[in-house]
Amino acid sequence: MRCMMTALAAWIVLSPVAAAQSPASAAAQGMVISDVIIQGNKRIPSQHVLSWIHSRTGTTYDPNTVADDIKEISKTHQFYNVEMRVERDKPAPGSCILYVLVSEVPGIVQSIEYNGGNHAKKDDLELATGVKRGSPMNPFMNQLACQSIERYYHDKGRAFAQCSLREGSQASDERVVFDIIEGPVVRVSGIDFVGNTFVSAGVLRTHVNSSRAFLDFLGGQYEESIVIDDKNKLEEYYRSFGYESVRVDIELVPNEKHDLVKLVFHVNEGPRFRVTHSELDARGQAAPFAPQLQHLISQKDGEFFSGADTKVDSTNMQDWLGYQGYKAAVRVEKVWGTNDQKGTMQVKYEIEDTTPLPARVGNIYVIGNDRTREDVIRRQLRIYPGQILSYPDVRISERNLDRLGIFANNPETGQKTEIEVLPQPDPNNPFHDVLVKVNEQPTGSLLFGLGVNSDSGLTGSVVLNERNFDILNWPTSIDELLSGSAFRGAGQEFRAEAVPGTQAQRYDVSFREPYLFDSPYSFKIDGYYFSRIYNEYQEDRIGGRVTVGRRLGDNWTVSGSVRLESVNIYNIEAGAPPQISDFYGNHFLAGFSLGVTYDTRDSYLRPTSGMTANASVEEVIGSYTFPKVSFEVNKYFTALQRADGSGRQVVALRSIVAWSGDNTPVFERFYAGGFQSLRGFEFRGVGPDINGFKIGGDFMFLNSIEYQVPLLANDRLYTLAFIDSGTVEQSVEIKNYRVTAGFGFRISVPMLGPVPIALDFGFPLIQAPFDNKQIFSFSVGWFH
Repeated sequence: MRCMMTALAAWIVLSPVAAAQSPASAAAQGMVISDVIIQGNKRIPSQHVLSWIHSRTGTTYDPNTVADDIKEISKTHQFYNVEMRVERDKPAPGSCILYVLVSEVPGIVQSIEYNGGNHAKKDDLELATGVKRGSPMNPFMNQLACQSIERYYHDKGRAFAQCSLREGSQASDERVVFDIIEGPVVRVSGIDFVGNTFVSAGVLRTHVNSSRAFLDFLGGQYEESIVIDDKNKLEEYYRSFGYESVRVDIELVPNEKHDLVKLVFHVNEGPRFRVTHSELDARGQAAPFAPQLQHLISQKDGEFFSGADTKVDSTNMQDWLGYQGYKAAVRVEKVWGTNDQKGTMQVKYEIEDTTPLPARVGNIYVIGNDRTREDVIRRQLRIYPGQILSYPDVRISERNLDRLGIFANNPETGQKTEIEVLPQPDPNNPFHDVLVKVNEQPTGSLLFGLGVNSDSGLTGSVVLNERNFDILNWPTSIDELLSGSAFRGAGQEFRAEAVPGTQAQRYDVSFREPYLFDSPYSFKIDGYYFSRIYNEYQEDRIGGRVTVGRRLGDNWTVSGSVRLESVNIYNIEAGAPPQISDFYGNHFLAGFSLGVTYDTRDSYLRPTSGMTANASVEEVIGSYTFPKVSFEVNKYFTALQRADGSGRQVVALRSIVAWSGDNTPVFERFYAGGFQSLRGFEFRGVGPDINGFKIGGDFMFLNSIEYQVPLLANDRLYTLAFIDSGTVEQSVEIKNYRVTAGFGFRISVPMLGPVPIALDFGFPLIQAPFDNKQIFSFSVGWFH
């Protein structure tokens, strides 16, 4: 500030001297000054200015005196420009009028007032405006500050807040006074869309973050910044499907009290553009690979433009070059059609690589792992020193680390796993060092749950889980135990689960090592206790299982396991046949199994494509010797979907074939019926029967076809129609094949956890006379 004032003063001093030596000034020399008029001053009184000069009314005009007067005025630092003009022979010959023209330096803000700002802290308003005491008076910035106050209140839900500037609009002002009309907190009573034809309003609601108030007073607070962001998101959404000229306008429709508004998005979609031609422009090191890259373009001529397709194309091109060790940049350029080709565009993929040579991996450095062992991180990497630096494998490595669940992944806070390829200063050296940056997060969790379903009644759940367990990292002090550094760091998993219930209860403790001895094999051991009340008897089962598995590629898994169990059968119902009563008491089983799994589902919660297949063979010895074989296939197809790819209607197919030997005890046999089995029948209500007692079968064959249709735009509620069929027989035969048809609903409630509420109504079409029917089956779960 001092430097600025000094520079202004210097300019003030030098500039007027030339004016004093002008021809008009020299010609007036010797004339009597009849009047001295001060002009341009607003804050400084004219009497003050007159007191600083020697040129007075009645004195003789002297240019040198005038020059000295200009210097004296400038020394006050109250003006950034001072000039003196003389008007000769006024009002009579031989006399003159002296005009002192000044431009005041802006005043200093002495105080700031926020009148009417009752629902905001003064510190918050000052932070929003940036106006501070002691700063130069700036009327323009004060007007902008007034607008900032309005935006501050709008983001606080007061959509109709207004601000006006009472003082501070003039440079001569010393106070800045804001008059604020806060208005009520505004809530959104409804969200409407007008002009949309591409997708429904329900679909568009899933792409906005603004929400409506429940019962007009809970939640749904209007926030201007969110609404503007919603407008931008909607426009970007439309552009991704070829609506390049889309425009979305916002309208607020208030009620009489102005405390509720209907938020209306007016959508002017414009034409949807088709692609007339897609071309590739590969430069630099990418040029020789142009023919291969051309085949990766999926955006076809004549189709509507798809932002998703071009994004996939760009990624595929980058990946293809990345596997060769080149880091390439792909830019998509859209060229609009001429007047006779309205609604069309050309898509041009421009590729320019940024590496002159195929890159290789140099040293790999890991940082951020305060607890986690470095080998836990390195075994998730798909890159190794010396190999071609495959840039797609860098991304895969990042995803592998994220899937462990032991590192933070929150882009909003900047905490995420990141693998950075460090620049190589020598362009002739292909080796690039790699920096792996992780952010550890709490990996232990204690979950409480409650569930109820038609098969097993009411159950509770308490789960203790640690995802970064280290069974060898015993504490050496109390501090290590209390700080959480003990028993952590090896990427192992420890889980203890207690599930008490009215009809069934389960208690389980397990330990899993995903990379046994740093090999691709996994190891898991668990001990458990299970108790269940059936219609015919009560069963207690205590045992343990050891499993060794290995992934083969991205989709295949093989595993082998051994189980040791003690099974106690008691409380057998009176009149039970020997097929049940003969198994009263304790029994020992040892099972040795081998299984293989194939999984290509696109989602674990609600698959819309892909399949799973599982085959297992087990040989059981102990109190009984028998084999068990099972094979299960689930297949998913998307039949229909909305124009934007959401709202997928899915066909789900399921088949299970299972067989066990003749010596299989009643508690190891197969049963069907109930939720996720043959709907329309009771749990274990289908199978061989003796006098109303279900004795189970040695052969099971079940099939299901299900058609799922979303009812809401957010896909959180969908209905389904199904046909279940199958049988359970005493031997490998089909004598009593059942068929049921029905419908159901799936409701996903985020606050209840990821597992949806399931409601099914099944109606047997073909049944055996001894089957137990149950029209309604359900499952509701909650976790926290």
